[in-house]
Amino acid sequence: MNIILLGPPGAGKGTQARHLVETRGMIQLSTGDMLREARSSGTTMGKKVAAIMDAGKLVTDEIVIGLIEEKLTTEKGAGFIFDGFPRTLAQADALAALLAKLGQSLHAVVEIRVEDDALVARISGRFTCGNCGEVYHDETKPTAKDGVCDHCGSTDMVRRADDNADSLRTRLMEYYKKTSPLIGYYYAKGDLRPVNGMSDIQEVTASIEAILG
Repeated sequence: MNIILLGPPGAGKGTQARHLVETRGMIQLSTGDMLREARSSGTTMGKKVAAIMDAGKLVTDEIVIGLIEEKLTTEKGAGFIFDGFPRTLAQADALAALLAKLGQSLHAVVEIRVEDDALVARISGRFTCGNCGEVYHDETKPTAKDGVCDHCGSTDMVRRADDNADSLRTRLMEYYKKTSPLIGYYYAKGDLRPVNGMSDIQEVTASIEAILG
């Protein structure tokens, strides 16, 4: 089973992906994580990625697809969660071609929908554990002990410099400009499954579980 998680910054994609990894044994494929892993791997592809990133250039779609193909053919799990990819129609076509080549398919494209004002409120107080990636919020999900991760006990708490209202609205505009065509693309293919991301985390989880069956 392969799925794509779509949703704006702060929609809860990371939280839902971790749930699927833990409960279903799926493998989360985050473009950023794959590039960082490749960069430090020392492989031929990794050196190529490092050279491009060190030069301040964008990694090509071909390279990203190559990294995804490597994961799909070497890692074993109960399916893959595509997080942060595809971002464009060209990438969506490339992913479809890759899955067809490997004899695989998409089960669903889950779009987590959240209102902009709610996203601003969520993001403005958000921080994460730098060790395990657990996400917290100053008001809605603080740590039980100040500065200590409930999940792993780390004190390495991280706040993104652009997790503020002005930066988020800019990021949202970029997201909508890039993602709107994807939503139409997957709707036309019959793959799109919208979920109300304004609900409680558990309700969102239940909605996604119902989609996956």
